[in-house]
Amino acid sequence: MTVHLDPLPRAAVQRILQAALEEDAPHGDVTSQALIPASAVATAELTAREAGIFSGGEVFAAAMALADPEAAVELLVPDGASFTAGDVLARVRGNARAVLLAERVALNLTQRMSAIATRTAEYVRRVGGSAARVADTRKTTPGLRLLERHAVRCGGGSNHRFSLSDAVLAKDNHLAVLTGGDDARLTEVLAGVRRNLPHTTHIEVEVDRLGQIEPVLAAGVDTIMLDNFSLEDLEKGVAVVGGRALVEASGNVNLDTIAGIAATGVDIISVGALTHSVRALDLGLDIRVEAVPAAALP
Repeated sequence: MTVHLDPLPRAAVQRILQAALEEDAPHGDVTSQALIPASAVATAELTAREAGIFSGGEVFAAAMALADPEAAVELLVPDGASFTAGDVLARVRGNARAVLLAERVALNLTQRMSAIATRTAEYVRRVGGSAARVADTRKTTPGLRLLERHAVRCGGGSNHRFSLSDAVLAKDNHLAVLTGGDDARLTEVLAGVRRNLPHTTHIEVEVDRLGQIEPVLAAGVDTIMLDNFSLEDLEKGVAVVGGRALVEASGNVNLDTIAGIAATGVDIISVGALTHSVRALDLGLDIRVEAVPAAALP
């Protein structure tokens, strides 16, 4: 799989890792401090126990560097690449206490990110041959959205808006408050929203029935989300929109349904399951502490 991946923002990754290490070892790793000589050096290999798509190499390296700035990390598999059980994905050599300190944080994040990349790649495979993009949602782990969205891209998926601050996405509850359930007011209300926003702000509107599409389109929105539509109605909805806006399908999307949804001609399929319910991929860190002089033993 070949995907375009921008580097993760280093400062943001550092903040995530710092918080994780402070949570995991608020006053240091008392076990390693009691058992491992301060001068001991360890070599560790990040090894796959099952097949998947790799994500999180930068995060693994940064976690080790945060614990030991002198650690030497070699990433053997790039993000977005597939691997099989038994493959060594990365190797690190550094202070043994530091490697043990960073182990769980580095593993937890790379296991989750690789699981998301692997899940996303499976969804992307199911829509092969169509023009539909598979996109994530805001159903991410609080504090880890940056990493999880990167993992989606590693799997060949696309990103939706990052946060509530990025774009207007008017959903059923918003519209119910604004229109009182009167679809005849949709155009007027949404056109007012468009006039009051900068021209660069993207506007997406969720609809749950075919009759709402024309009034929403008349307001000049950029994307229409067809929520929980049947396949038949998705096809009808795409025909009604006729290229005047992007069409996103949402709701009832899983590995069994996504191919049929893609075949209706929608542009985007948003899938909460890419991030909200993945099982961590089985990766392990095999550590070997180099020989330590007897005088250095605790």
